[in-house]
Amino acid sequence: MLLKRAGAAAFAIALLYPLAGLLVPVGPWRWSDGSATFDAVRVSLVLTAIAMVVVVVLGTPMAQYISRAPARERLLWQAVLLISVLLPPLALGILLSLAFGPHALGAYLDRAGLKMTNTPLAFVVTQVYVCIGYYVLGAVAALDAVPRTLEIQAGLLGHDRWSVFWRVTFPLARLGFAVALSLAWVRALTEFGAVVITAYYPAGMPVALWTGLENFGLPAVMPLLVVFLLTALPLPWLAHVLAQRRLMRA
Repeated sequence: MLLKRAGAAAFAIALLYPLAGLLVPVGPWRWSDGSATFDAVRVSLVLTAIAMVVVVVLGTPMAQYISRAPARERLLWQAVLLISVLLPPLALGILLSLAFGPHALGAYLDRAGLKMTNTPLAFVVTQVYVCIGYYVLGAVAALDAVPRTLEIQAGLLGHDRWSVFWRVTFPLARLGFAVALSLAWVRALTEFGAVVITAYYPAGMPVALWTGLENFGLPAVMPLLVVFLLTALPLPWLAHVLAQRRLMRA
């Protein structure tokens, strides 16, 4: 047992070793451009938050439908979601730029004043495409853990569909929803490949890190890197810990 625990500890140390890069002497840290860095943080946090609202509003009903669908139909919808999850980010960015470009749907959107290149709208739409599959699949797993008999009993007691969801389903699945949302959050916030093609401007933190590294070197991007890690890691980490604590109590 002691040997196995030592092996697990060695594995954990190796897994976390890249964080030691924060301690490597790369020269005095400096903000390459304070206003641009602040703008990148603001763009990422605000637009990712908007994307999460869209993901929850669209993804939650879809997850509920899939979780209660017949087995064959459920498999079909999950296969569709997996395609969006498995698409390489660069390929997704290129496909989005073509699908919403001037020779496709983008022409009609442009006439309506909705530009789908290098705009906040393009940024949000790209993030939604990148992460909604993760949210829906996670939400389906959370809903699967709710006993169907409890929902049926609540319906027999006179509760309508929405009342059953808010009084029975959601309270039992809330931590699963939190995990799904946190994974979607970090997936969207850290996306570079697709966003750099569809929405190079306004630049979020991933793009700002890349351009800052190219133009000014490591010392200039280290402060933004720390901010990036602090905004990306705590939410999914905390959601996972709370979910595991709940399982331990069960």
